[in-house]
Amino acid sequence: MKFRFFLSLLFPLIVFAQEKQPLTIEECIQIGMNSSKSLQISKLKAAAADAKSGETNASLLPSLKLSATYSRLSAVNPFEIQIGQSRLSISPSILNNYQARLTLSQPIFTGNRLSGTAQLSEYNAGASQEDLNKEKSQVVFDVINAYWSYYKAIEFKRSVEENLTQIQSHLLDIVNMQKQGMATTNDVLKVKVQLNNIELLLIDADNAMQLALIGLNSTLGLPLSTNIFITSSPSVQAHDTPPAGVLVEQAMAVRPELKGMELRLKASEEGVTIAKSSWYPQVMAGANYLYANPNQRIFPSKDQFNGTWDVGLSLSFDIWNWQTASYQTAQAEAARDQSQTALAQAKDAVILDVTSSYLTALKAKHKMGKAEEGVQQAEENYRVTNGKFKSGMAINSDLLDAESALLQAKVNSTAAVVDYLIALAKLDKATGK
Repeated sequence: MKFRFFLSLLFPLIVFAQEKQPLTIEECIQIGMNSSKSLQISKLKAAAADAKSGETNASLLPSLKLSATYSRLSAVNPFEIQIGQSRLSISPSILNNYQARLTLSQPIFTGNRLSGTAQLSEYNAGASQEDLNKEKSQVVFDVINAYWSYYKAIEFKRSVEENLTQIQSHLLDIVNMQKQGMATTNDVLKVKVQLNNIELLLIDADNAMQLALIGLNSTLGLPLSTNIFITSSPSVQAHDTPPAGVLVEQAMAVRPELKGMELRLKASEEGVTIAKSSWYPQVMAGANYLYANPNQRIFPSKDQFNGTWDVGLSLSFDIWNWQTASYQTAQAEAARDQSQTALAQAKDAVILDVTSSYLTALKAKHKMGKAEEGVQQAEENYRVTNGKFKSGMAINSDLLDAESALLQAKVNSTAAVVDYLIALAKLDKATGK
């Protein structure tokens, strides 16, 4: 426990002793894209799926194989026949056997098994690419969220520091007024209590800023002690958002997870085709060239190399396999129906996501405008109340209330701006931008 406490005190010193690294939001997004492990995994999965698609497409093309063997046979008596007074050897014993075979094969008809497998792999490769696009969108949103959250924490701390300066000035004024008999001890204590509360709040604000920085570094894949300096300024210009129905249509057309699931549905349909192929005969064409010593096709056998060739067709057909094909087809159809239901479920989730993000963005936009009005009103209230207090026309608690209201208004304004930016980023992600 003591060691952890020591690290908690040492970490801020390590962080802020480093030179600050200025980064824009665009630079952070690029860093996050380059360092994301989940994104790297998705890239590798997409590459593997592309390779699998190439492999299955190759099965449609002719294949050429070369094989070679050597065998040493045990000695046996040759086959001989008696002709008069002499014996004729018909099949001499050749102990060393050599064979080299070149085989060409080409599927002619497989009941759409090979073409269906190739198409299935192509759909799966496309779905893996859409998974990669989805992961890219998620990384972008995570970086934007972490970046502006760190900005909000910085601004929160800055607002608390400004409020602390105001209250310290207030304390000096109230102490001087006490000396002149214009304020009571209780008035001074009220300001000191408020000052103490703000100092405690500043500690929390500093801690929140450090945690937000750690979160940003973690999202970017940087060392947690990296001291990032925010250089991008939030754009507070609210822009018109298209109606929710338009955004839903846009999301339905471009959301990568929907496109991926549609491709997987097509792949499952090809799976049904592959399963049904077992009902059809399988026809293959083949050709062989044999270069052997001895060549078994040449009679009588001779201890010399000879080449022969052959071409042909082969047909295989399962007459009865205890309804294996029926079971395989039923499995494939169930998988296809499951993909259809999952796609419908995903579309419902997208509608909910877009609608929720749309309403959140509208709410954040409205709150941003109200928060800015609140800051202007709080600043004016503080200016007027501070002037009245110094002229003796306002009491101590009025100024304390004005200081607290100003701090809360600034915090609310910063939070509203950041929440609006994050809400827009989430809406972009929901609509597939």
